[in-house]
Amino acid sequence: MSYLEAKVPPIRELRRPETALAHGEFRCGGGPKKAVCAIMAQADRDFTQGSICPLLPALGIMTSLPQTVVLLHGAVGCGSCAVGNNVNVRAGNAARGRADLDALWLSTALNEDNVIFGGGEKLASALIEADAIYQPKVILAVSGCLPGVIGDDIDNVAAETQPKVKAKILPIHCEGFKSRFMATAYDVIYHALGRNLLPLESGPKDKNAINVMNVGSMGLADEKELARLLGELGLKANFFPVFASPDSFALATRARASISVCPTHDDYFLSHLWEKYGVPAIIRHMPIGIKNTSLWLTHLGEELNMAAQAQDLADKEEAKLNAALAPYKEFFAGKTAFVSAGEYRSLATGLLLRELGFKLLGIRSFHFDGFAEVELAKLDQGEEFIFNVANVQPFEEANLLARLRPDIFLGHWHGNSTAARLGIPAQVIYNSGYAYIGYQGAFDLARRLKRRLTNPAFYKRVGRFAKLPYRAEWYAADPFSHIRAQEAESPLTAQTQKANFAEARP
Repeated sequence: MSYLEAKVPPIRELRRPETALAHGEFRCGGGPKKAVCAIMAQADRDFTQGSICPLLPALGIMTSLPQTVVLLHGAVGCGSCAVGNNVNVRAGNAARGRADLDALWLSTALNEDNVIFGGGEKLASALIEADAIYQPKVILAVSGCLPGVIGDDIDNVAAETQPKVKAKILPIHCEGFKSRFMATAYDVIYHALGRNLLPLESGPKDKNAINVMNVGSMGLADEKELARLLGELGLKANFFPVFASPDSFALATRARASISVCPTHDDYFLSHLWEKYGVPAIIRHMPIGIKNTSLWLTHLGEELNMAAQAQDLADKEEAKLNAALAPYKEFFAGKTAFVSAGEYRSLATGLLLRELGFKLLGIRSFHFDGFAEVELAKLDQGEEFIFNVANVQPFEEANLLARLRPDIFLGHWHGNSTAARLGIPAQVIYNSGYAYIGYQGAFDLARRLKRRLTNPAFYKRVGRFAKLPYRAEWYAADPFSHIRAQEAESPLTAQTQKANFAEARP
């Protein structure tokens, strides 16, 4: 049975059983198999200091959808991060010619009475009111932790309320307590979109159209770069789902093929498009850096019987980029770097840093699954580095950074603040206003890194006056001392590997 036939998608722990959240210090360099064997499946910590709830990345996707209201069914504090995310939504809409469009998110603001008596009536009333005020095409009824605990049936409420509203209601199950892996959020969103916005039949195929998935980890500049590369091959890109109109999702079923930008994000949805609508999926690489962008292109070319054209394009782009990067590589030679980000982005960025001339000291990935093994194999060509898996955990990150003292740190804003307060220059790894993807993204990142390293005075000053709250005893301790589990045999069996769409066909 397809996952999309069920009301609720499976969590990552069940769908990809090789997924892991934590392991201790491991020095890569002994081969990818050694890396995999260091993973402690479903390991945990006896102390944790913050992590990313699946609702956070889910809201980043949902609030970007035009003509859509996000109705969060839960406590009023849940989803408050959407306030800050509105900066990205406004900027993304403006860049796409939709001026002054804000994220539309509301809350049912469940209280103590609702916890006792149920919040179904409140959700139904809010759905009707949101439809009347905003007149959207879609309302996303999102279940937070509280409804999941008290047992509110959002699917039944949505079905009973649907005849009373014009907008299409999409129930979304994103109860954060159900999964420890924030990547579950991508499956949750794709589950709702796949069940409700795709047609029963695909219709005639467009031989030039390629689905390119974008769930928020790249901006418009990155979309333009990938569209440019596909255009050189005579192809056009359908970008989904971020900033895509609900009416446009039917186009995904008519494309010649789909190509992932990040396997962590995309395998759930692309496997469904392949199985039900016959749209082949390429889900092997993230086009960050020189080698990975070329592999992304050439594997697409192989799938479409355009191998020679794709290889010729990759060779020409690499030659131009390497010539432009020559002075930057000379500047970066011998400098050290540390990366902290989502699974695929962290590993792909690590390879890019090596391509730029940096010495890679460490990588922290938010989780680990079978897709990461391919990327680790690419990194097993140089000096050893520390590979750690942690869903944020800033206390571990502070310990590692204090020990390694890299010249530059690349991470999300929470990690950047940790690095900055240690006096380490930091570069944000995800900003939808910057180019990061493809050959252009590699060049633009090099320019930004050179600026950071040329003038690190700001970070040195922050490090002098804004101290982290950890004692000297913690910095002297083993950074992984709170991880409780023993190293286990690799959970990546032949059966789980078969689930990887890079190797299997339905």
